[in-house]
Amino acid sequence: MGPVLAEETVVEARPRKVRVVAWIAAAAILVVFTVVATALTGSTGEGPAVFRTGDQAAMIGLGFCGALVALGFARPRVWGSPSGIRVRNVFGTYDLPWNVVRAVRFEPGHPWVQLELEDDDTLSVLAIQAVDKEYALAAVRGLRALHAAYLTQQSAASDSRS
Repeated sequence: MGPVLAEETVVEARPRKVRVVAWIAAAAILVVFTVVATALTGSTGEGPAVFRTGDQAAMIGLGFCGALVALGFARPRVWGSPSGIRVRNVFGTYDLPWNVVRAVRFEPGHPWVQLELEDDDTLSVLAIQAVDKEYALAAVRGLRALHAAYLTQQSAASDSRS
């Protein structure tokens, strides 16, 4: 399955609370590293180590890298359509047609949704998280409805061939 087109997208979800936390963490990391970098002036007083402008810039650069890592947790997203599902997690994107999905699972106590695949594997859907409560339930219901519609369509097609 190729990219899911926007006009055929029926369900789209992103984590809400985790995105807020990721942005706050990214800002905090950048501020802390910038403050530390500006405090690194002159010698250490313990020996020959001296912090120069390049060292300060490197420290701010490290803070920027740390902020980008934190923002990676704001990346997850899921798109569902009648033709399949696209899952973008922190690392990796997966395009799956509905025929490889056995079930959409959101079990009590689990932090996020999982897709049970036909090959007995599972795929975590980090975009739909338990901490988002009703928003997450609405997204799961939408994905389950799309999956059920696909199964019904396949069943009707196989009955008409018989």
